[in-house]
Amino acid sequence: MHQAALLGTAVKDAKKYGWKIPEPVSHDWATMSQAVQNHVKSLNWGHRVQLQDRKVKYLNMKGSLVDEHTIRGMNAKGKEMTVTARNVVIATGGRPKYPTHVPGALEFGISNVGLECAGFLTGIGLDTTVMVRSIALRGFDQQMSRLVTDYMEAYGTRFSWDAVPKKVEKLPSGLLQVTWTDTQSKQEHQDAFNTVLWAVGRAPETKTLNLKQVGVELNEDTGKVIVAADERTSMSNIFAIGDIAQGRPELTPTAIKAGKLLARRLAGHSSQLMNYDNVPTTVFTPLEYGCVGLSEEEAERRCGKENVEVYHAFYKPLEFTVAERDAGQCYIKVVCEGHGDQRVLGLHFTGPNAGEVTQGFALGLQCGFTYAQLRDTVGIHPTCAEELTKINITKRSGLDATVTGC
Repeated sequence: MHQAALLGTAVKDAKKYGWKIPEPVSHDWATMSQAVQNHVKSLNWGHRVQLQDRKVKYLNMKGSLVDEHTIRGMNAKGKEMTVTARNVVIATGGRPKYPTHVPGALEFGISNVGLECAGFLTGIGLDTTVMVRSIALRGFDQQMSRLVTDYMEAYGTRFSWDAVPKKVEKLPSGLLQVTWTDTQSKQEHQDAFNTVLWAVGRAPETKTLNLKQVGVELNEDTGKVIVAADERTSMSNIFAIGDIAQGRPELTPTAIKAGKLLARRLAGHSSQLMNYDNVPTTVFTPLEYGCVGLSEEEAERRCGKENVEVYHAFYKPLEFTVAERDAGQCYIKVVCEGHGDQRVLGLHFTGPNAGEVTQGFALGLQCGFTYAQLRDTVGIHPTCAEELTKINITKRSGLDATVTGC
């Protein structure tokens, strides 16, 4: 769906490149929705086939632990069965949270990727408003977060900041009237919408698994499973990976990697543990944001502000030039140790194809590369990633960080 929004922007840009686009250009939700659902079904079928090919028995059941070696399962028809195993791996992920303290909330949908959803909804032509209680992208570098939301606002997404919803009511017209309070002014506001999408996170799917009763320790605040470095729980033969594990990044590739390494250890083929440091990720907003390593705030917290050097640059992607798009939020930041070889601690990038750019530099961060090595790398012209190899202005210098030429 993010790709659908990008294509909408590309259609607008195409006119600047000489393409004759008949007006009006419109988007058909049903066509996109069906294509996405078909793709998801093909993925699910592919996984089933792979399991079968590898002689893995697949049981479509809801399960819960009877003891540390026994699982009771129930299928959709209510039929029960039990299975036993030497080792048990829990990877049940999470379920969307519903804000039950808000009257009317249970009637409507929910998402844990609010900015991404708002971005693609705006991109396909829908009037979209994001209600934010405090800050966007909590846990990410906050300078980068502001660039993302600034771009989204310029792109057409509305934001209601410092807003806490109180209730949602269905009007006779069918619209949904949302009432919220401004946490700064304490004033109450109302507006009506066609659809309300809750994006308040996910809760670990652990409540129905009977974990505490068999001795698996949970974090009382989050409900997540407490695990050791080898994914082992408080029960020596029960392991947990993915979103349900306390302190682990809630990222699909991380869970997949951890699962593969765990399988190899359980089979006796390896002793390698998952490395959860410097895991790269990307936020697929209209202006994509990719990052790996420490945020500027976290680097200063760990090392002290005087021991951190930040190199940065505002640049203009080639894609934005002929199309005459505003590149004011296209920005690169490299967070380094402030002494010695200036080891890179974190890398942050807003711009096109942020995931592709960040993935490559994540390898460098895993290898402990330095600022000097980054500068010694020859860039590929004309790319956005090239700008990282040319970065040379520090925040501390106070100089203009806008890229003006070669």
